Amino acid sequence: MNRTLLAVAVVAALAAGAGGGYWWAMKQAGHAGPPGAAAPAAATADAKAQNGRKVLYWHDPMYPQQKFDKPGRSPFMDMDLMPVYADDGADAGGVTVNPRVVQNLGVRTAVAEKGRLEIAVQAVGTVAFDERAVTVVQSRTPGYIEKLFVRAPLDPVRKGQPLARLFVPDWAGAQEEYLALRRSTAPGAQDLARAARNRLLLLNMSEEQVQEVEKAGAPQPRVTLVSPVDGVVGELGAREGMTLMPGGMLFRINGISTVWVNVDIPEAQAGSVVPGAGIVATVPAYPGEKFPGRLQAVLPDVVAASRTVRARVELANPGGKLKPGMYATLAIAPSVSRETILVPSEAVIPTGRRTVIVVDRGESKFEPVDVEVGRDQGGRTEILKGLEAGARVVVSGQFLIDSEASLKATTTRMGEPAGDKEYSADAKLEKFGKDTWTITHAPVPELKWGAMTMEFMPMKGGLPEGFKAGQDVKLSFTLDKDGMPVVTKLSPKGPAK
Repeated sequence: MNRTLLAVAVVAALAAGAGGGYWWAMKQAGHAGPPGAAAPAAATADAKAQNGRKVLYWHDPMYPQQKFDKPGRSPFMDMDLMPVYADDGADAGGVTVNPRVVQNLGVRTAVAEKGRLEIAVQAVGTVAFDERAVTVVQSRTPGYIEKLFVRAPLDPVRKGQPLARLFVPDWAGAQEEYLALRRSTAPGAQDLARAARNRLLLLNMSEEQVQEVEKAGAPQPRVTLVSPVDGVVGELGAREGMTLMPGGMLFRINGISTVWVNVDIPEAQAGSVVPGAGIVATVPAYPGEKFPGRLQAVLPDVVAASRTVRARVELANPGGKLKPGMYATLAIAPSVSRETILVPSEAVIPTGRRTVIVVDRGESKFEPVDVEVGRDQGGRTEILKGLEAGARVVVSGQFLIDSEASLKATTTRMGEPAGDKEYSADAKLEKFGKDTWTITHAPVPELKWGAMTMEFMPMKGGLPEGFKAGQDVKLSFTLDKDGMPVVTKLSPKGPAK
């Protein structure tokens, strides 16, 4: 008895396993759902009408290749099967999607609008002295330095601050002569005094210094040089006791109220900036603080190693915070802000062969359109061609719509090219295999291909008679859906080698 029960159990288990295995194989092949699911079927003439509309079949939008002849729960997803109606046909280039599917799977849309992308050019540079704010203090007469008040380069100085005291021997005798004539009462002495005064001016004494001599009534052969501006001593050419010659440079003072930033702009962005553009700079030394300025000049100099264009930026330097040598990051306002069509970047789908946007035509009809895109910033993308303002574009769920297009065999899908374009180039036949031909071709500018040797799919009908390896030909070809080049025509160019 026990043996009989055991045998029955084994047979039942084998039967269940066989049934389960059959169901699994059928599911993998796409022929059936799991046990208990609605039976699959193609569109049938006896499909029921629902809400006055004829139902062709039911399906799971996430597994659209499986069709069912009655409603029920999806065997693949935790959702109800969706009906496909006979009047769900789309225009030649689009597809109609059930509104319930659109809602359940979160298809979102947005409106294409006219606008401008204000894209700041980002660049880096190094702070430097403003070379236009340099003042040079020179010796204008022979003498020597009696006292030096500023003794080291980069010492800060203020306007009017003493720099050095000079002794000028030539002034002593000329001043004595002028004072004597000025005190004289002899006839013609005043004319001689005026001449002597002019001589002091010719000896590079200033009007103020001459007046000091007149006020003191005694020679003043010493003069104190003062800084004409606020800044730092960029170069020091003076030492105590050294003899001076006219024209000798004693101090080079760099103003610090403004500074330059020598910046390298990527060559591809150099056309977007022009002199006068607004600048905002930041430096690591003062995080969060912004220094405004302007682009002073785009220099005629390209750094070959980095392919960057050099430019000069002028920044205000309140409090002297910016110091030469500091590293700065700059945002440069673009020179031209063109008005274009703007869409959310999520709506743009690059397929590898073209760029597509799915347009909502209304009444649950969708159509993929080819577009030409421009710049991208802040989640928005410029559309240069292919789309008008006001169009409603799909920003999520595009691949569900593409799945529907595949299911309903519409004429245009996102991954397919708008048409089979034929390309041509001069070429040389290298060798012929069963599945591919090896061909060396000249550049193909339309595809941005350089000259190269590559594999092509053979043309229909195989190699025409009269062609052989080593022969120069005129090659015509197309690209299949996977991007593989397919030979469409060969024309002889010359005799075989």
